Amino acid sequence: MTDVPLLPIVVDEFPPDRRSMRIAVVTETYPPEVNGVALSLARVVEGLRARQHAVQLVRPRQPAGEVPGSDGRFDEVLTRGLPIPNYPHLTMGLPCKRALVRLWQLHRPDVVHIATEGPLGWSALKAASYLRLPVCSDFRTNFHAYSRLYGVGWLNKPILAYLRRFHNATRHTMVPTEALRQELSVLGFRNLSVLARGVDTALFHPSRRSTALRARWGAGDDTTVVVCVGRLAVEKNLGLLFTAFDAMRVADPSARLVLVGDGPLRGELERRHPQAVFAGMRSGEDLAAHYASGDVFLFPSTTETYGNVTPEAMASGLAVLAYDHAAAAQLIKSWESGLLARLGDATDFTRLAVRLAADRPLARRLGLGARECACRHGWDGIAGQIESVLVSTIDGSAERPYLPARHLPA
Repeated sequence: MTDVPLLPIVVDEFPPDRRSMRIAVVTETYPPEVNGVALSLARVVEGLRARQHAVQLVRPRQPAGEVPGSDGRFDEVLTRGLPIPNYPHLTMGLPCKRALVRLWQLHRPDVVHIATEGPLGWSALKAASYLRLPVCSDFRTNFHAYSRLYGVGWLNKPILAYLRRFHNATRHTMVPTEALRQELSVLGFRNLSVLARGVDTALFHPSRRSTALRARWGAGDDTTVVVCVGRLAVEKNLGLLFTAFDAMRVADPSARLVLVGDGPLRGELERRHPQAVFAGMRSGEDLAAHYASGDVFLFPSTTETYGNVTPEAMASGLAVLAYDHAAAAQLIKSWESGLLARLGDATDFTRLAVRLAADRPLARRLGLGARECACRHGWDGIAGQIESVLVSTIDGSAERPYLPARHLPA
């Protein structure tokens, strides 16, 4: 016996208007929080609104007393949340299935898009299943891969099983690269659709390069500034960043290292590497200036599902060195628009970093190629692809994988 039915289930008499869908977007993170998921999802919402769709955004309340936004075709629904341990600036949604059932009985969406798999996302999946709403999802974070990095490798299989059960209970799961689609398919994930992510090439632009900002970093016009943007956390493989930079300093002693971002490792890294510049969390035009004021972008992470910082650095005109993985593997053509190291090969990564330090004309040429490549990946086209997946989700063109609420795990 279910504990949910508080109102009769409302069923629309007419099929949804394909020219203007009612889309419920559910996420644990959204601006003003600063992370790749939040920022890219905000661009998706903006793109859908620009296409005249009505968007209902369901997310945790962030600062106390926050007022939900609303402007006719956009409504925010703020739920309860708690700060995430070690990430007090991020909020995790709490379970709220009953509230979502009430909400969607009164204001029934055409489709529910779940962007994150936390407690709020799980509640949305169960509520949508109860109401027989079509659901699609995003696979945005390799949570199962993080377990071994945090010393709890035994959780890998349970986390993977949860993620598989979660996403297979939706009609479509959007993944950012073909390589990830193949990996998840082998692991038993079904109904996967590849949708790359876009980059704001107007915001992230070489013209935002700042001589004054470089001067604050102790860098002149001829100084090679190496930039890394992202969470200062163990999953970002930052030990290799410093190893590679130390090797670059042998070839170019004047090189400077700038880290943009925050996270649980910041204090330790500042103590161990006092020569580096720790710029903290940045956003908007300030973040864009920090990118563009660098020369080389090093990104040693091997745990990304995509890695939005890669196309942002490319759009900013930096010479990017990353592993042959995620967004870098999809966007970069080695020696033309960046450099790709063999996945997991720290020696190869370091060797290529030294090459960039020793050959400034190469770095400049790669930066020009990176900008040209990034300009082919704007958000407008991505929003259109997402719209197509949402329409397909409503049509039920994929195998019907979602389960009745009573068959979902507790």
